[in-house]
Amino acid sequence: MSQRAGASQCGGIVVEFESGDIRDDRAKRDVNIPGSTLIYLKGPKFLIYVSGALSMWGDRMWHFAISVFLIELYGRNLLLTAVFGLVVAGSVLLLGALIGDWVDRNPRNKVAHASLFIQNISVTVCSIVLMLVFSYKQRIEEIWDGWLTVVCYTVVIILADVANLASTALTIAIQRDWIVVITGYNRGHLAGMNATMRRIDQVTNILAPLAVGQVMTLASNVVGCGFILGWNLVSLIVEFFFLSRVYRIVPALSIKPPVLEEEEDQVFLQRAERRMSQGESTVAPPQPQPLTEGNCNSSLHLKEITNLPLCFQRFRWLVSTCKDGWRAYYRQPVFLAGMGLAFLYTTVLGFDCITTGYAYTQGISGSLLSLLMGVSAITGLMGTVMFTRLRKSYGLVNTGIISSCLHLGCLLLCVCSVFAPGSPMDLSLLMPYITSNSSTDLGGMASQRQKHTYPLRGGSNQPLLPDRSSIHWTNNTVLFDNVPSDAAPESYISIILLFLGVITARIGLWSFDLTVTQLLQENICESERGVVNGVQSSMNYLMDLLHFIMVISAPQPHHFGILVIISVLFITTGHTMYFLYAHKAKRKRRLDT
Repeated sequence: MSQRAGASQCGGIVVEFESGDIRDDRAKRDVNIPGSTLIYLKGPKFLIYVSGALSMWGDRMWHFAISVFLIELYGRNLLLTAVFGLVVAGSVLLLGALIGDWVDRNPRNKVAHASLFIQNISVTVCSIVLMLVFSYKQRIEEIWDGWLTVVCYTVVIILADVANLASTALTIAIQRDWIVVITGYNRGHLAGMNATMRRIDQVTNILAPLAVGQVMTLASNVVGCGFILGWNLVSLIVEFFFLSRVYRIVPALSIKPPVLEEEEDQVFLQRAERRMSQGESTVAPPQPQPLTEGNCNSSLHLKEITNLPLCFQRFRWLVSTCKDGWRAYYRQPVFLAGMGLAFLYTTVLGFDCITTGYAYTQGISGSLLSLLMGVSAITGLMGTVMFTRLRKSYGLVNTGIISSCLHLGCLLLCVCSVFAPGSPMDLSLLMPYITSNSSTDLGGMASQRQKHTYPLRGGSNQPLLPDRSSIHWTNNTVLFDNVPSDAAPESYISIILLFLGVITARIGLWSFDLTVTQLLQENICESERGVVNGVQSSMNYLMDLLHFIMVISAPQPHHFGILVIISVLFITTGHTMYFLYAHKAKRKRRLDT
C-alpha cells in the first residue's frame, strides 16, 4: 500500500516534497501568467470555491428570508419562528449521526448530488407554497375553517427543515471530506482551503441577507420568494455541473475505504431486511465463515434482530447507528477539541437576534448595528488570515492555544461591561429569598438604574435562529414596536465595552474554529469522517439550544449581564477542554519521539 493510500484510510496527512526538477518546471509554467490563471480557474479548488459561494449565498438568503416570512405570515408574531428554530435544532440533534453515517456509506458523488438536489428542490417547493400563501392568504384562511392555513404552515416548516438537513449533509461531505482529498492530504493546502471557505462564508453572511432584504423591501414578499426560487434553480444547475467536474478531475474522490469490521453486522442486517421484504423466510450468509467467539455472538445477535418485524428491525438499526456514531465521536483523539468548540456555541456574545435586541434596548440605532456587523465581518476575516500565518509559524495545536487566549482576553471586555456605568444589570431581581423590605429598597435602586432601558412587548419570545458558521445561519431582523428612537442612555461605556469585546473576540474565535476544524479533518479516519462530523453538528446545536434556554429563563434587559457571565464561563470551559487536548497531544508527541 502506498503512503498516500495509507494516510487516506487512517486519516493521516502526507506532506509531499518536490524535487528540484519539478520546482523548476513549475517555475517555468508560472511565467505564463494567463495560462496558469486559466489552469487555476479550471482546477478543483476554484470550482469548489465557486460552488461553495453559491451554496452559502443561497443558504444565507433563505435562512434570513424564511424567518421574516414566518413572522409576516403569523401576524408579526414570533411563534412560528420559534417553532421553526426548535424543529431545525431538534432534527439535527437527533439525526446528525444518521446523516453522517449516510455520508460515509455512499459514494461521494451520489452524496453530494443527492444532498444538493434535495436542498434546492425543498427550498424551491417551499418558495412556491409561500408565494401562494402570500397571494391568496384570505381565501386560504376561509377554507376548512382555517385549517388549510395550518397545513400550509406545517408544510413550509417541514420543507425548510428538510432543506436544512440536506444542507448539513452537503456541508459535511464537501467541507469535511472532499477538501481533504482535493488537497492531497497536504496540511498547508488544507489550511488554505479551509480559511478561504470561511472567508467566503463571512462575506456571504453579511451581503446575502442585505441583497434579499432589499428585494423584499423594494418589491414584496412574493417577489422575494420568486427571487429565491430562481436563485436556487440556477444554483442547482451550476453547482451540480461544478461538483461533477471536480469529481471527474480528482480520481481520489472515487475511492472510499472499505466498511469497517464492526459495521459488517449492520450491512448483513440490511441484506437480511431486503431478503425478508422479498418474501424469503430464511436468511443465510452467502458463504460460510470460520466459527469464532465473535462470529458466534454476532450470529446470535443477528438472529435475535431478524426475528423482529421489519419496522422494528429498521428502528433498532437506526438507534444502533446513532449510538455507534456517538461512541465513535467519543473515542476520537480530538474528542476534547471538538467538545471545546461545541461549548463555544452556548453564548449570547455574538451578532444574533438576542444581542441585537439588547443593543436596541440600550438606545443603539439599526444603522449603527449594521455598521458594527460589517466591522465584525472584517475582524472575522482577520481571524482567518491570522490562522494561516500562525499555523505556519507555530503549528496547528499551538495555533489553537494562541487563538483561545486571544478569544478569552477579548471577552474580558464583555465581563467588564456588565459592571461598567450604563449597565442595566440588577442581581436583586434573581434573588427571591431576600426580604420584602430589602427587595423594595433594591427595587427602587433598580428602577433608577434602568431608566434608560426600554421594555419590549414579547421580549422573551426572541426568534430561535442561531448565528453559527460551522453550521449555521442568522436572523438579524428584530421587530420592536415601542423602542424610543430619540432616547439615549446616561452612559455608553457599558455598551461600548460589550461590542468592543464581541467584535475583537471574533479574531480569536474564527482562528480557533478553523484550528479545530482542521484537527477533525486530519485526525479522523476517512471511514468515520461523516458520522463524527455529524455528531459534532449535533453537539453544536445542542449547546446552541442551551443558550436560548438561558435567554428564556432570563429574558429582560437587566438580566443580560448574568447571561454574559454565564456565556464567558461556558466559553472558558470549552477552551479549557482544548488546553487539555493540547497537553495530551504534546505529551504523546514527546513520547513518540
